[in-house]
Amino acid sequence: MSGHKDKQFGDRLADAAKARQAALKRFQARPTADDPAVAERRAAREAVTAARDARTAERTAARVAQEAAQAAEAAARAEEEARLATETAAREEQQRVERAAREVELEAERKAARDARYAARKARK
Repeated sequence: MSGHKDKQFGDRLADAAKARQAALKRFQARPTADDPAVAERRAAREAVTAARDARTAERTAARVAQEAAQAAEAAARAEEEARLATETAAREEQQRVERAAREVELEAERKAARDARYAARKARK
């Protein structure tokens, strides 16, 4: 701590100027944009980005294909269910018509039997 108090103001200014000069030299020593090493690193970053984008596009395409397949499967399932529902409705309607026809026949037979009994009773008198 005593080192700071021992230095004069001029010494501190000189030290600060030396530090600024050192920082400037480090900044100027950096490679420029047209340096081959910088271009190589940039190309490597771009290659990594392109590969990442390709993988993302591939995953997206796979997801879209899977969703399309699921949609097609759901549509086929819905079509099959609709066909089965139509067949079931037609079969139930046919059974209802047949029951109605049997009821009409039974009613006709009952009426014929009743009429025969009535005619037999009339014939006995």
